[in-house]
Amino acid sequence: MNTDKLSARLAAVAKYVPKGAKIADIGSDHAYLPCYLAKNSGISFAVAGEVAVGPFQSAERNVSSEGLSDMISVRLGDGLEVIQSGEVDHIAIAGMGGALIASILENGKEKLGSVKRLILQPNISAVSVRKWFLDNGWVLIAEEIIEEDGKIYEVLAAEKGSNPLKPYEQNVEAGLLFGPYLSKEKSKVFAKKWLNERNNWLRIYQQLEHAAQTPGTVEKKKELFTKIQLVEEVLGNEESKRS
Repeated sequence: MNTDKLSARLAAVAKYVPKGAKIADIGSDHAYLPCYLAKNSGISFAVAGEVAVGPFQSAERNVSSEGLSDMISVRLGDGLEVIQSGEVDHIAIAGMGGALIASILENGKEKLGSVKRLILQPNISAVSVRKWFLDNGWVLIAEEIIEEDGKIYEVLAAEKGSNPLKPYEQNVEAGLLFGPYLSKEKSKVFAKKWLNERNNWLRIYQQLEHAAQTPGTVEKKKELFTKIQLVEEVLGNEESKRS
């Protein structure tokens, strides 16, 4: 991966950044994403934010070597503290856990007034991001699920709106867990991810069956059983049995 060829997961993020965007890439690492966007997607300005000194210095070197220092500002700082209110209209956060992404957005909410779109790629717990959208008035507009080097990633794009429940149908709980668009598409990667999760939950449930039935154990079993049922409903019982 470099500034001319992104990984599959970052390429999926880049697809949702329109021409002319002013974007902050939070946790930019080597600044591959903003450099690629500046060279190929016609963005007008970018902030590459990094909390760690090593990746920050790497990002500075890459931006400088590409001759993009006038367009990309590389900044050292935690989360959205690297941007000023009104400075950008798109934000990308990729390669972190969903709970951490939601925390970054929550802690920097005052910076989101001018932001038109959030493009987020949680490594785990995409449900945390969807819940944050729902709680804060952001409408999920698109989702992708991809597999790269044996790992499965989800990409979520959202825009500010008056009805964050719009993408979800009757079962909001299932929509938050699986993704309302992904669960309709039911791609092979989607099925693989959730069959693996279901089998893991089933193993844990069976282990708890042989443990002391404390209130905590009973509650955990109930939670796992609900999740297993949701997977089987989304994918269909026959496909779940074949796994």
